[in-house]
Amino acid sequence: MNELMKAVIVNSPGRADDLMIDTMQRPEPKENEVLVKVEAAGINRADILQRKGMYPPPKGASSVMGLEISGNVVQKGKKVTRWKNGDKVFGLLPGGGYAEYAVIHEDMAMPIPENLSLVEAAAIPEVFLTAFQAINWLGKVNKGDTVLIHAGASGVGTAAIQLAKVIGADILVTASEPKHEACKKLGAKEAINYKKGPFEDDVLKLTNQDGVDLIIDFIAGPYFNQNINCLKTDGRLVILATLGGGKVDECDLRKVLVKRLSIMGSTLRARDRDYQIRLTKDFAAFAMKRFESGKLKPVIDQVFTWDKVADAHRYMEANKNIGKIVLKIA
Repeated sequence: MNELMKAVIVNSPGRADDLMIDTMQRPEPKENEVLVKVEAAGINRADILQRKGMYPPPKGASSVMGLEISGNVVQKGKKVTRWKNGDKVFGLLPGGGYAEYAVIHEDMAMPIPENLSLVEAAAIPEVFLTAFQAINWLGKVNKGDTVLIHAGASGVGTAAIQLAKVIGADILVTASEPKHEACKKLGAKEAINYKKGPFEDDVLKLTNQDGVDLIIDFIAGPYFNQNINCLKTDGRLVILATLGGGKVDECDLRKVLVKRLSIMGSTLRARDRDYQIRLTKDFAAFAMKRFESGKLKPVIDQVFTWDKVADAHRYMEANKNIGKIVLKIA
């Protein structure tokens, strides 16, 4: 096998136009890893930040962007027992997805359901594992709970809607108005246009002033006080990003005490491998049969060939997508 491969590299941190396809060393699988011939890779906001030099990969990870892939196993580490050459797999990576080949730990790889294409499978790992962590592990959603999901039409948002729906929760989302219908088709009961102003009054009106049990938030600072006001007693707030900024000018912490609120922040890429493996296995047990039955599905907005990677990044930065943007490799 040729020891070189093509990959998307950042010529210099900054603009999407600085992305280019170049030749670099092909990775070699360690004893518990498999080498995958990549068919497709998902695009995520973490890639945008990494391109800009604002989100370096974890120590020891590939410098190439790309947190999720699908493809075929072409080489195994000497201790690998789960996979054989030719197996179709998909999974989460700490980096390295925008390339012809990528390595993945054998326990992080998942088998692709027969009813899904390789491109569809590439749209699953990062958003569904992030959403599963937030909804199932941290949010502990139960049947009958009410969940508010901000950025409901985003990749993680569309995954979170589906996961909450199969559990039996009532789902509210915030999204721009043109994206409301898509969110409702996935399972949202109501959608709120965040561009019209504060969402708090709408949430309380839609819940008969009761509020919600769980909020999944990506905006952080500007939404924090409204989120606190929208939570029921014993409610949970899971913050997954700080797209609106990380600071809150003023907050009455007495509300947190009186309502007995739980406020959690979480990332996934920086978690250690053991955590990610446990999450992957738990997610696979919960979700695989549901993907096969169609109760869960990847939501893909656009597929770009990898020579159009700059266009794909610009499309995400314009916030045009409903669901995932996928890069078709070679």
